[in-house]
Amino acid sequence: MEYQNIDISTWTQVGEGGNGKTYVHPGHPDFLLKVNNPPRCDEATVKQERDAAQHVFDLGIPTPRMFDMVRVGDGYGQLVEIIKGKKSLSRICSDDPSRISEMAKLLASLGLQLHALPCDTEFFPSRKDLALKGIDASDFVADDDREKMRAFVQSIEDEKTCLHGDFQMGNLIISADGKPYWIDLGWFSHGSPMFDIGHFFMTCQVYSQFPAAQEIFHMSQEQLKNFWNAFAEAYTGNKDISAFTALAGKFAPLDACIRSILMPTPEAYKKLFAGLVHSLVEKFY
Repeated sequence: MEYQNIDISTWTQVGEGGNGKTYVHPGHPDFLLKVNNPPRCDEATVKQERDAAQHVFDLGIPTPRMFDMVRVGDGYGQLVEIIKGKKSLSRICSDDPSRISEMAKLLASLGLQLHALPCDTEFFPSRKDLALKGIDASDFVADDDREKMRAFVQSIEDEKTCLHGDFQMGNLIISADGKPYWIDLGWFSHGSPMFDIGHFFMTCQVYSQFPAAQEIFHMSQEQLKNFWNAFAEAYTGNKDISAFTALAGKFAPLDACIRSILMPTPEAYKKLFAGLVHSLVEKFY
């Protein structure tokens, strides 16, 4: 298929996350150019993300419109509807830490709405199936831990509700007029909402110890943990979040295994992931 070629040198970078960068151009005021970091800028990966976002839009979930795929150097990008004056919840909290509790409650409220929606199970994958595949494929997981996680996953009820797949405060943006939009939908799936919660637990309680994660989310480790506490209280409606946190901790190592098949773990990080998974299994299983 032929794609329009984009000269990235004529575009201005306006954003950067863990997976890629975004750009704008004065000649295209309605479009945002999204470019993944290598190696996730190949044609198949970008097309899968674009198609997933379009299906999410068709489900009536608020997300920017997707437009054309384009060539960007040796890789591919996608043109997305630009949301005027948008800010992610993480950026809002970075600019004004006093709003952490407010933004955590907003993520919880919209997360509950998302997790109540029936998903297109013909198009989107089962998170439970992905977890089982990831457990088997992750060579950084110890055999004893693998068996414990596999037994736990097999006990999880099959559900057909929507899951974001990369559920965290950086992937919910607010427009200048206050409208929320979900973004970065390439890992959208269906299953128990706790898969999303386990991923969010990893963000706030595990990855938050690393400077790279703090830079991505524009928040300190303490702020990320405070966000989790406020989120958990709002999501459950309870002040005592100990049981919810413990359950999220059981789902958390599954997320590391799922990520290993969606975004292969570099050799240099496998020892780190092995330690993280083992410590989570020891603590929560």
